Amino acid sequence: MPTSFDVESSAGRYLVEIVPGLFERTLAEPGERVFIADAFLADAFRDAGLDAITIEADEHAKSLDRMTEVIVALRERRATRGTELVAVGGGVVQDVAAFAASVYMRGVAWTYVPTTLLSMTDSCIGGKSSINVGRYKNIVGTIHPPRAVLVDPALTLTLSAEQKAAGLCEAAKICLCRGPEVFDRYLALQPSVDADADRLAAIIDESLRAKKWFIEVDEFDRAERLLLNFGHTFGHALEAASGFAVSHGIAVGLGMNAALHLGELMGRDYGRAPQVARFRRHIAELVGTVDGLAAALSLVTVRALLYAFGSDKKHARDRFAVILVTEDGGVERSFLPRDDASAELIGRAYRCMLDEHLAAPAAAPALAAE
Repeated sequence: MPTSFDVESSAGRYLVEIVPGLFERTLAEPGERVFIADAFLADAFRDAGLDAITIEADEHAKSLDRMTEVIVALRERRATRGTELVAVGGGVVQDVAAFAASVYMRGVAWTYVPTTLLSMTDSCIGGKSSINVGRYKNIVGTIHPPRAVLVDPALTLTLSAEQKAAGLCEAAKICLCRGPEVFDRYLALQPSVDADADRLAAIIDESLRAKKWFIEVDEFDRAERLLLNFGHTFGHALEAASGFAVSHGIAVGLGMNAALHLGELMGRDYGRAPQVARFRRHIAELVGTVDGLAAALSLVTVRALLYAFGSDKKHARDRFAVILVTEDGGVERSFLPRDDASAELIGRAYRCMLDEHLAAPAAAPALAAE
């Protein structure tokens, strides 16, 4: 059923709506607007008589070099300080639009219509942009909250199983990080790639309300919000080492698996935290639905993973920063010295993850809260 809530930010309060039909409503609204959209949706904008800036939503589109084209396109469409930028697409479109909105004429208002489950459950709130420079992923960016986030669950009907799995990996992560009660509520919704739009709408709502807490208490990523990087440092390295053959949400799912292995290699015993076992089984089920994953992982080397891992912006000069699961099932930010011993541990954790998924076990049955 339709739902909405507000998110508080330093730039003011913004509205999040989760309502079927919001995509068509947004296209029909009048006003001084410029759309930035996934090229996949180009026909829909042409049919609506809208001259959208369309981009191919791949990793190369969110590079600093490509931002010049977007800024020029805004100017060519006579965007002013009073123009509202409307982003329609997944995470790449969001990154490009949020960054452009934050710097164009020193900042213009923007609204986001996410079209992937990953962006609906996670990145659509918080206002972050992450832009690549050269070989360094997400090394620059801004925090520029939107005016509104409009989630249309009907758009999930067009998504592949892999796209749904990617979004659910992120939703599971957020809910686990928020606490066992929230994670149990998430599992009670029976999240799976076969879920219909109504069930996915409920999952989106649960995930975003959990994330809302993190971004309201720590908007600028200094403390609590950093915990949402669980799986990301390992996952970003996997994306890079695979040549982006492994998509972001799936890489995060695998990265969380690697982080759990690292915790165990460091001596942590998760036997007293039943939610950790449920979480592991759920993530295994999700990534197990991805066609061709084992083939993509077979081309990845631990050496390439360690190189990419060491380049992550979240590390300090002399320490690796990782989010690990505690023995009671919580999450915490941990630091390891940048030395050969730590690299060996991290490499072993990656090897454990790769060995599990190269074996391509059958997907576990759907889980409910226990």
